[in-house]
Amino acid sequence: MYNREFSSRGNLFLNYPLIIQGGLGIGASTWRLAGTVSRLGQLGVVSGVGLDTIMTRRLQNGDPDGHVRRALAHFPVPEIAEKILSSYFIPGGKPENAPYKFVPTHTVETSLDLKKLAVAANFVEVFLAKEGHNGIVGINYLEKIQLPNIPAFYGAMLAGVDYVIMGAGIPREIPGILDRLSAHQTFTTALQVEGVTNNDEYTIEFDPREVIGKAIPPLKRPTFLAIISSAVLATMLTKKATGKVDGFVVEGPTAGGHNAPPRGVMQLNQRGEPIYGPRDAIDLEGIRNIGLPFWLAGSFGGPVKLDEALTIGATGIQVGTPFAFCDESGITREIKERIIRKALEGKGEVLTDPLASPSGFPFKVVEIEGSVSEKAIYEARPRICDLGYLRRPYVKGDGVIGYRCPSEDVNAFVKKGGKIEDTVGRKCICNGLVATIGLPQIRPSGYREAPIVTAGDDLKLITRFVEKGKFSYSAQDVIRYILDSGNNKESID
Repeated sequence: MYNREFSSRGNLFLNYPLIIQGGLGIGASTWRLAGTVSRLGQLGVVSGVGLDTIMTRRLQNGDPDGHVRRALAHFPVPEIAEKILSSYFIPGGKPENAPYKFVPTHTVETSLDLKKLAVAANFVEVFLAKEGHNGIVGINYLEKIQLPNIPAFYGAMLAGVDYVIMGAGIPREIPGILDRLSAHQTFTTALQVEGVTNNDEYTIEFDPREVIGKAIPPLKRPTFLAIISSAVLATMLTKKATGKVDGFVVEGPTAGGHNAPPRGVMQLNQRGEPIYGPRDAIDLEGIRNIGLPFWLAGSFGGPVKLDEALTIGATGIQVGTPFAFCDESGITREIKERIIRKALEGKGEVLTDPLASPSGFPFKVVEIEGSVSEKAIYEARPRICDLGYLRRPYVKGDGVIGYRCPSEDVNAFVKKGGKIEDTVGRKCICNGLVATIGLPQIRPSGYREAPIVTAGDDLKLITRFVEKGKFSYSAQDVIRYILDSGNNKESID
């Protein structure tokens, strides 16, 4: 599995990958990228967020290479696959300017059909990533996105996923959920609901047998890695999680995507970014003393930083940004080339935006023309929340659960009891990231959703992978660079 010998450094976890390819956001860490990284002996990871939307839009585009249909042909319940194809597949693809058919948003009362769709979509992505080789494949989720996650886990497990990696929250319940899903057992888990003022508890239930409809052998329980930014959280999860936490990805604030907020009162620099201080330093010795494997993330994507991580006692590193803009990622070729050209010119700034994400977590946004990072494009977008992955359940006056998103129409959000100040600067991460991979929704008015691009702080250093006269590079170029012990250049996330 490895291209270098690290046993002399005292690494206790040599049966684990040195490099984890990061989750990269909706559809960027596609099955092609994860499969390539896996074939190269490391841990390829697909993003599990929004896969029902992505799969159905691929089908509406005609599934030109037949990959989705091939994967669905292997789904263990043919009737589910057939219904998905009859509902979404358009031979030859939809007209370019026609809107995509929407997938319903997930709720506490999510229909069985929507659960089946989420299961099948996650199966498809993992199946394709694992197809044709014996390497290991993981899937990345956000803890904040509770409602779609459980059927998503099950679909990934039906395809034999090897790792589940989760951040953006405290995933205390997830290990036990994976245990029960592996045995096809029904379970109930707590739902995080805003506005609960008494001892009321809200739960969601999932019965795998409802979906699968027949007896099948137990599934492999994937290795579970929690993305954390403190030793305190790592210790708590080790002691109080509902099942076994197998390891950690320790992520610093320079990593792309969502970041943990600074500890204490939020202070901003001149660019409006959160200021991280001494209290945000990660106690790596404390994490090492837990005795579980861990990988360091956030500006660790290079040979020097890999050696540093191993010396500290880490099992390896997680790398995001270099993979996000390689040939195999799901980001459109046009956007990748534009960003690489900017990097070669010494441009391409990344803003840690404390307001952009409706999740409440700081979110890294690449400042690039034609994207939501431009004020005019942001302000021109109608505030519509129709994908709904980051919506938050809340309690209405009658005790019924409603759903709201700080990025939706301001008046609608306020009518639902939201605070108007929570809407300021919010961007639709869901629609923006889906547009970044070339699947933008088109509104009846003709408005086409604009992309939003995320990357780590050291975006400009992707130039190290680009040969002179070219504006692209491969995932193999990234791995070869990191594993080259004679390479002593800087590192990036």
